[in-house]
Amino acid sequence: MLERGGTAADAIVAAAAVMAVVGPHLCGLGGDVLAMVKSPGAAPEALLAVGRAGSGADPDRLRAEGHLDMPLRGDIRSVPVPGAVDGWLALHERYGRISWSEVLEPAIALAEEGFAASVILAFASNLVAQVPGASQLCSGGPLEPGQRVRLPGIARTLRAVASGGRGAFYGGEFGAALTALGDGEYEADDLNRPLAMWTEPLVLRAFGHDLWTVPPPSQGYLTLAGAWIAETAAIPADPGDPLWPHLIAEAGRVASFDRPSVLFDGADGEALLSIDRLGPRAASIDPERTISSKPPDPTSRTGAASLSEGDTTHLCAVDSEGLGISLTQSNALDFGAHLVAGATGVFLHNRGVGFSLEPGHPAEYGPRRRPTHTLSPALVTRPDGSLAQILGTMGGDVQPQILLQLLARLLLAEEDPASAISAARVVHEAPGAQPFRLWHAPTQSLLMESNAPEGWHAGLEARGHRVRMVGAFNPVDVGCSQIISVDTDAGHLRFTAASDPRSPDGEALGF
Repeated sequence: MLERGGTAADAIVAAAAVMAVVGPHLCGLGGDVLAMVKSPGAAPEALLAVGRAGSGADPDRLRAEGHLDMPLRGDIRSVPVPGAVDGWLALHERYGRISWSEVLEPAIALAEEGFAASVILAFASNLVAQVPGASQLCSGGPLEPGQRVRLPGIARTLRAVASGGRGAFYGGEFGAALTALGDGEYEADDLNRPLAMWTEPLVLRAFGHDLWTVPPPSQGYLTLAGAWIAETAAIPADPGDPLWPHLIAEAGRVASFDRPSVLFDGADGEALLSIDRLGPRAASIDPERTISSKPPDPTSRTGAASLSEGDTTHLCAVDSEGLGISLTQSNALDFGAHLVAGATGVFLHNRGVGFSLEPGHPAEYGPRRRPTHTLSPALVTRPDGSLAQILGTMGGDVQPQILLQLLARLLLAEEDPASAISAARVVHEAPGAQPFRLWHAPTQSLLMESNAPEGWHAGLEARGHRVRMVGAFNPVDVGCSQIISVDTDAGHLRFTAASDPRSPDGEALGF
């Protein structure tokens, strides 16, 4: 799209649509999209294309059935109306230059003519090979790596969207299939109502830059809070210092521990980032000792930080005019709810797991409410307002912790994107906790990649942390990220990009 004269918006929407075809285990047309956008000379904008629960949402019914949490899979009630297509359309309408149909052309061609299944898609297909409606993807059973995959239902749906826009999607075959599956969960107006919303982003200064992210119901505020707390706690510039991972862990914990009670649809993001609120949290950090509660059983393997077989795609794009976009799209958990919208072949996300079933909780499941969201796209500007970085990651609950480490390396240690993105990471986990319930668990330990600097492990344990080691470059536990840095050289924009080596599906390309 860039070679054809398109903008970063054309490029990122085209790539997002292609990923929806070739990586449906990460995010398809049945997922959500969140994005940060920086246009030259303008303040950053946030795009929330977050689906809403249907008008028939009834928490009492779920509780009467014995549910304490939203069902993870196989239940339409965990499927808010998907916002991804609305998000792509909104982004293209505001910033695109190439025709909408041309932007979707590569995705349509891949769906119609076929593509070779990646190793990760083949592995993930075992999860849904027996799911009703999955036969287009898994014809004859789970996929083999390199197997040719054709998705006629997806191709037909994309062609309809290319010619008829949102009405052809939400009011067409997909919308009818979703409504039928809902059996009273959705009304026609739930699908007719636009889901994409342009809104003011959150901003906070840390490491000498302004950090920007999307507002609630996203957890993005935790990235900004963690960075401010880490800087205030005097994190060293050298990531090799054993104090560095300790303060990363402590800043992430004190920023995030109360997320389940304060994050919901309509939460005041600016209040969550007030210095009066963050200051005491930074002051509570002891550089020599963790103040975490009683450690969990270190023999437990299952962690809330685990990404299962994939569930999220992050994309970054900047064009020659300086328009920069950080976009994250997701099913929530691998193929989402393991439900397919009729003959369209579209897997439906399960972002409804972000709702609470606690009566009276501010994030309680209910009609037309938006669930809390882990997706946290971000960007960085210099004090003069110019774009410095766009970045984002997959990683579920620990996305803000991953981004905090990237920001500390990029802005404080002044590492280049490739060095920052390939460096070892340390994140919280809660052994035994359900996915997306990291901060609901009473205790957390730390998970650390084995290629960490010498001294990290001993330094963390000496400060009272419980640490579990995993292999280096581990995409399952510490996510996959993308970065583009933007500089000006003799009046011309210069880009430096890096794609996470943990991801076999990632790539950094320049034109």
